[in-house]
Amino acid sequence: MDITTILGIILGLAALIGGYVWDGGHVSALFVPSALLIVLGGTAGAVVVSFPLSKLKELPAALTMAFKEPKRDPHIIIEELVDMATVARREGVLALEQRAQEHANPFLKEGLMMVVDGTDPELTRQILELEMEALEHNHEAQAKIFEAAGGYSPTMGIIGTVMGLIHVLGNLSNPDTLGPAIAVAFTATLYGVGLANVVFLPLGNKVKGRGKEQISEMELMLEGILALQAGENPQLIKKKLSSFLHQKHSNKNKTEEAGAANGEEV
Repeated sequence: MDITTILGIILGLAALIGGYVWDGGHVSALFVPSALLIVLGGTAGAVVVSFPLSKLKELPAALTMAFKEPKRDPHIIIEELVDMATVARREGVLALEQRAQEHANPFLKEGLMMVVDGTDPELTRQILELEMEALEHNHEAQAKIFEAAGGYSPTMGIIGTVMGLIHVLGNLSNPDTLGPAIAVAFTATLYGVGLANVVFLPLGNKVKGRGKEQISEMELMLEGILALQAGENPQLIKKKLSSFLHQKHSNKNKTEEAGAANGEEV
């Protein structure tokens, strides 16, 4: 389980509720089942309309990606590829067949099997790159479900508030109840905006980040598979893949710094 996702959501909600209580509010006043039903039900309905069933079926996988910490260690992958390159140079690529068939990673397994089968290196690259591209699009589609929910949720909150105000204005016979009734009506807006910015949009960003990490890992595997297929020296492969890993990490840091700088300028 990814503790940062759970901790982040808890921290965000705790800060909002804590700030409200700090100003003298009561937690019980924030729990309005009708407003929650309008926001969650309306958001769910809008998301269902927006996406085909084939995409909605991937929602459990997207949630798993957001809440489960993947067990990835690129250095282990590099060592494994170097070891297989050593075996291939000493005994030939056919010696990797059983090891490839039993490998737990489906992408690396497929790449190694193509090497064992003698597939043309350029064709191997094309096939694996197409799989990476398809997976990248799939991750983007999964993230868009959460992003869509984050877009619809505040609107549903406003709709809930308007519905509540209509109810309030239709019962003006008792002025003493106007204040509490209006406060209850605005709870829907709180739910909509809060869920969008504490839950839905952050989950979408987490899925995107996880997807990029997986694609980077697959790019590393692809370079290793092609180097192995070309019969390169195992130690040179290790140096090449380590440099590739460091370059990816450096580019990621530069992108994050540029994004932060742009944010500061705005």
